[in-house]
Amino acid sequence: MIHVNAQPEPAAFDADVRQKGIAFLKRKNIVFNQPVPVKIKIEPYWRACLDDLYSSYHGKCAYLAVFFERVTGGGSVDHFIAKSKRSDLSYEWSNYRLACSKMNSQKHEYDDVLDPFEIKDGWFHLEIVSGRIYPNPNLDICQNNLVQATIDRLGLDDERNREMRARHYQEYRERLYTDVFLQRRSPFVYAEAARQGLL
Repeated sequence: MIHVNAQPEPAAFDADVRQKGIAFLKRKNIVFNQPVPVKIKIEPYWRACLDDLYSSYHGKCAYLAVFFERVTGGGSVDHFIAKSKRSDLSYEWSNYRLACSKMNSQKHEYDDVLDPFEIKDGWFHLEIVSGRIYPNPNLDICQNNLVQATIDRLGLDDERNREMRARHYQEYRERLYTDVFLQRRSPFVYAEAARQGLL
């Protein structure tokens, strides 16, 4: 993972998502700042902003830190604070993270995942050749545990993700694409290769 800069709310968001969501919560007598009652399924008005979310964050999954094509249908709106825990945040742009479907599914409603908006670059390190991701050894024990918990929860160090990261760097080394393309395709790999003087 790398730090993600929060992007401004799109002009149409309030009308297309927030106001519709607030009206729905009021109709259902759902108390703001509280969890959504178990038996109530809230309306997914946030889907109306997925194209804006994708373009605002340049198609990069906030957790996996790789570019994905919107046409694949693999993108989703992750509610960083889960809908089940804060009904009022279900329709707030500031609570949305662009995520590939796999990462959104693995994060689910858990709250032991670091916020991409809050982490600092360099908290996650990469073993370039193997693709292994691990906490920066210089972090204090508390930060180290938070980073490791995030890696574990999201499966960031599973075999497929290791292979993907290693392949991205290897293809760059084979000159299949440029520094600029590596940075766009796999920004975490790019950042770690730059940190290690491997570009």
